[in-house]
Amino acid sequence: MTEAAIQALIDKQAITDVINLYLRGADRADADLIAAAYHPDAIEDHGGVYNGPASDYVALMAKMLPKAGIMNHLATNLVIELDGDVAHAEHYILAFARMKKDGEKFDTLTLARAIDRFERRDGAWKIAHRQLVWEWNHEMPLAETWGRGTMFPAGTELVMGAKKPDDLVYAARAAG
Repeated sequence: MTEAAIQALIDKQAITDVINLYLRGADRADADLIAAAYHPDAIEDHGGVYNGPASDYVALMAKMLPKAGIMNHLATNLVIELDGDVAHAEHYILAFARMKKDGEKFDTLTLARAIDRFERRDGAWKIAHRQLVWEWNHEMPLAETWGRGTMFPAGTELVMGAKKPDDLVYAARAAG
């Protein structure tokens, strides 16, 4: 394997880490992780929801995410094309969210794609421009029965995910 091929693998892994930590930030309401994904002058175009400086988008998320319900974002089908200190990346985001409107709780499943331009500056890969493209959405009534009781009778005995700082990923790190 050539040095260039090894460097390409290292660069692609660094970009993949940025994407995954961004999504952890969204799920755990950790605005610092989301902010760390962007260069200071980055643009976030959230596909018709928001279009402007990524720093303003992060500030908006810092206010909204702690109050939001359960969210889980999964990155799939990641394609990264390297061109020197620029990389073009596309990945699908499958997002599950538990929401509430007019007193009614429901679950929503959404598929979107992130089309990113990454730049390596001072040795760090970060997003310079993100364009989100929405694909589809499916909503369902809330029905959390843990396999109708076949997996866990009540679910109350389970360790559940939470927002920062209460999620286990933060507690485990703090414990050493």
